[in-house]
Order: sequence, then C-alpha cells, then structure tokens
Amino acid sequence: MMNGGFAPWLLAGLMLLPQGARCAPAADDIMQKNFFASKPKRLFSEVTMTLINERGETRQRKLATTTALQANGIDSNMLVRFMAPADVKGTSFLEIEHSQADDDQWIYLPALHKSRRLVSSNRKDSFIGSDFAYGDVLPPKVTLYVHKWLRDEAVDGQPCYVVESVPANDDVKRDYGYSRKITWVGQSSFHELKTDYYDVGGRLLKTQLVKDLVLLDPQASRWMAKYKEMVNHQTRHKTVVTTDRYTADTLITPDTFSLRTLERD
Repeated sequence: MMNGGFAPWLLAGLMLLPQGARCAPAADDIMQKNFFASKPKRLFSEVTMTLINERGETRQRKLATTTALQANGIDSNMLVRFMAPADVKGTSFLEIEHSQADDDQWIYLPALHKSRRLVSSNRKDSFIGSDFAYGDVLPPKVTLYVHKWLRDEAVDGQPCYVVESVPANDDVKRDYGYSRKITWVGQSSFHELKTDYYDVGGRLLKTQLVKDLVLLDPQASRWMAKYKEMVNHQTRHKTVVTTDRYTADTLITPDTFSLRTLERD
C-alpha cells in the first residue's frame, strides 16, 4: 500500500461505485433541515381550502391561520380559525408543540360552545373533513421516524433528495396511521415538494404536492408554500389549499395561542 494513501486497487474500486454510494446524504440531516424550513418566526395567512370529490364537485372554505415560533426556536404555536361558510364558521384548531413531549392539540366546535383536547390517536383523523390529517398540519418531530436516503430525483425540474421515513415504533405508526412516507425534499430550500403516504397495510394512501414557495426569512431559510394539494388515492378525494394573503409581521399577543382565544366566536 502507498504511504498515506489508498492502495491502487481500492481507489479504482471506489471510482467504479455509483455516485450516490460514494456521497449519500445523511437522511437525518436532510429531514432536520426540512423540519425547520417551514417554520417562520411569525406568519399570518388567509387561505382558501377547496374540497374536491371523485365527481369533481367542489366545496370551499376560508381560513385564517396564525403561526409563531416559541422562545426555544424549535417549537411552533398554531391557531387556525374557519371564517366561512356558515356551517364551519367559528370552528378553530390550536396546536402547541413540545420538543420533549407530546404536542397539545385542541379543537373548538361553536355548536357545542366548548373546546375538546385531542389525544394522540386523533393525529390520523381527518382535519375538519379535509384530506389532511391532524398530524399533517405541522411537521412531525424528526425522531418519530427512522429516515433513509433513497436517491436524488427532480420534481417539476427542481432537484430533490428522496427520503424514506418509517415510524420509529408501533405507537407512532398507530397514532399517525402511516407505515412509511416518501418525501421529495428540495435541495435548495429543504422544503418538501412531494410526499407519498402509505397506510398501515403498506398501500399508497395519499400524495401531497407543494408549489409556489415564498422565501420569508433568507437568513434562517424559512419558507411558506402558497399551494398545497393532498390527494387521497383510496377515496379519490382531493384537498387544495391556496394562500390568498399573508404577512410575516403579524402581531402576537400573550393570549394569541390560548384556549380563551380559541373559543372566541
């Protein structure tokens, strides 16, 4: 062997390996950056949610969403309030993330004039009749899944890391309702551009597509998606969420993310 170097046969063998085998990205690092990519310091947005059934019939809902990072710079608070139509107006959802514990989630139904705290098993349930689940609203903790880089592949011409994520244990699989996820993470933004979700039986359940990314914080590389589409392949139902208006300078008061604000009709 040559002093301080590789044997010629070893160097030749490395050169024959596929490029991905020589420099495969660390999947945990990719998903850690993905976790933070959609976490702006503050954001208020007004969005339209369109529900589309298999016959192409549509229903629209108007929502107002306020999101803010907590002081630890990791966890987020989110308040979602439905503004229209009349049958869902006033319905609200509050999520408080906790890095070292289960997140707190509450739903307020104006017809009952009371809020209900959601439990872990509710994370797989439909978010107010949409194709998004409660567990899809904010990105799950990276440690809840075991991640594996599969390949590099473009989505709409944008290079992506393709990462497979498998639940770290049976509790995560049961609570979120997924046996695995395949995520296409943009190499420049680290925001997901596409995600395939597989049910607990291993069948493809849903696909999310993300478009029209806006860079909100260049220094921290925080983004907002103005278009999200979730297709349920098993029910042939689809939900499209588009941003109508947004501001990253929204006022956050001490009681913004409180049960009192959640229950305000």
